Amino acid sequence: MAEITAALVKELREKTGAGMMDCKKALTEAAGDIEAAIDWLRTKGLAAAAKKSGRVTAEGLVAVASGPRSAAMVEVNAETDFVARNEAFQKFAEEVAEVALKVGEDLEKIRAAVVSSGRTVADEITHLIATIGENMSIRRVRVLEVPSGVVATYIHGALKPNLGKIGVLAAIEAPEANDAIEALGRQVGMHVAATRPASLDVAAIDPAAVEREREVLKEQARASGKPEAIIEKMIEGRIRKFYEEVVLLEQVWVHDGESRVKAIVDKAGVKLKGFERFHLGEGIEKEESDFASEVAKAAGG
Repeated sequence: MAEITAALVKELREKTGAGMMDCKKALTEAAGDIEAAIDWLRTKGLAAAAKKSGRVTAEGLVAVASGPRSAAMVEVNAETDFVARNEAFQKFAEEVAEVALKVGEDLEKIRAAVVSSGRTVADEITHLIATIGENMSIRRVRVLEVPSGVVATYIHGALKPNLGKIGVLAAIEAPEANDAIEALGRQVGMHVAATRPASLDVAAIDPAAVEREREVLKEQARASGKPEAIIEKMIEGRIRKFYEEVVLLEQVWVHDGESRVKAIVDKAGVKLKGFERFHLGEGIEKEESDFASEVAKAAGG
């Protein structure tokens, strides 16, 4: 039987991301054969993956991929921020974005697509859960396309190119794609990352949201004791301010602090057709944990 050296355990751990003791046990079971040990970990991990499926996945990565006149963005989640630095997980997020660029936003089609490992996306998730030891999921996907022009991508605080925690797509329709349009699209992406607009234009805002805002503003104005005629004028002014806060085309361009986004776009002779912003984990209720208790439990205390 081959000697199970520390170097061999380290090599298996780097290949799989599995825990040190699991790697040592796998190598023992596989008589020191690295490939057989990987298979052993996968087999044992498949049973463990089901147990992990209920765990909250609020960490991970946002990944983008670009093509001619189109781009895709995905959020791939895991349980801890540590996994985002795992090269296998990063590669998987990149590949899912590339798959989405080809097949669209249908999650079932994405899960059925084959990636570089020869496994389907669905099987690759199971494999990663088994080897890395955390629950994972593809949370959401967005693909934007224009008939002519560009769909620019922007990752804020990128961990590496096309991977980070905040991603933006900006679809700009133009007669042609060129460096100037790409640069404008990237600037729009930076603006959206910073300002978090709720809609592209006024028409796209949920009327119910506007009505709720109007009612709140009315109550605030009435508390001032002013006449109804004055209140109505105050409300209209405040609604315009509301639009300037939440509507992308009405916002002040962050790059100069004075122009409206719609003025910047009009000056460039292009049309801003749509955008999407993903912020990793937004809207997910994270589990609160007591780290000291976890350590004590792991130590058998």
